[in-house]
Amino acid sequence: MVWGVPLVSTLAVTALGYWLIAKSFKHQSDNRLYRQLAHTVLILLAIVTTILVLPFPEKTRAELLSLFGLVLTAVIALSSTTLASNAMAGLMLKATGAFRTGDFIRVEQHFGRVTTKALLHTGVQSQDRDIINLPNLYLINNPVQVVDQTGTLISADVGIGFDVHRSVVKTALLNAAENAGLTDAFVQIVEIGNFAVGYKVSGFLAEVGKIVTKRSELKAAVLDELHHQNIEVMTPSVMSQRPLPPDVPVIPVSHASDRQHLSAGEAEKVMFDKAELAARIEKFRAQCAELQDEIETLEEARDASEDESLHSLEIAWRTQQLSALRDIVTKFDNADE
Repeated sequence: MVWGVPLVSTLAVTALGYWLIAKSFKHQSDNRLYRQLAHTVLILLAIVTTILVLPFPEKTRAELLSLFGLVLTAVIALSSTTLASNAMAGLMLKATGAFRTGDFIRVEQHFGRVTTKALLHTGVQSQDRDIINLPNLYLINNPVQVVDQTGTLISADVGIGFDVHRSVVKTALLNAAENAGLTDAFVQIVEIGNFAVGYKVSGFLAEVGKIVTKRSELKAAVLDELHHQNIEVMTPSVMSQRPLPPDVPVIPVSHASDRQHLSAGEAEKVMFDKAELAARIEKFRAQCAELQDEIETLEEARDASEDESLHSLEIAWRTQQLSALRDIVTKFDNADE
């Protein structure tokens, strides 16, 4: 079979190309999107090459190529609103760099940390620890709110009756923000309602990894401080059918057990474990690139020096670090396939 050799060669070259693509993108940040695109192109080229090397008459070969072109065109046309659109959206997200793996994002009702950025979808781990796969086209068509890694504002809304002066409420809410561990706190009046005045207290949080816990802690601190100041919470309004003396405030009795809660950041460790791991792997990939550059610089300095042992020890140490980091990244990639 004369045609067997070209066919086997084509398959071998395709397998080699698949291996080279995997190796080339192995230690690059956010490589999955480009890797999937390269694999798709490689498969299409392999199909075309296979048709060309098979021992068909010229007319049959031309008909097969035409048929393949028609099928490919039909697939692209039929999936223009799904597959192709999501792929283009994925490339757009990659080009703009709107967010990275490990970032907290909110898209309409979805909130969580980014775990994967693929060609067709983006994986987000929710507060329930579930993975939500959002089509890239959905992210392009809807505003994406990205939590700044350098810090963000944490807020809590509360309604207070008209009988409490705003300066008293402001002082209590600022104390609550300070007790919650927030800095640069400020208070706004956001609404003057029929039954209460709406206040909003905000503070700066530097450790965004604790955003969920800190939101809860701020609300708890607001309640504790207002109750401590004998200020009734009227959110959104109080409609009580029980006859109460006018001098009895609606404030619950405090208990020591109310102050027992998870340590800061414990809830996020459970909620966003996969996203946290993915973010660390991205940092390891970046460190691999930095170590590789440092090793090459040290090798150039060693070659230029008369004493070859001058940088050998440091090169060996950097190489060992690079090997260990690459092993971690490889294990993660193999488990994620």
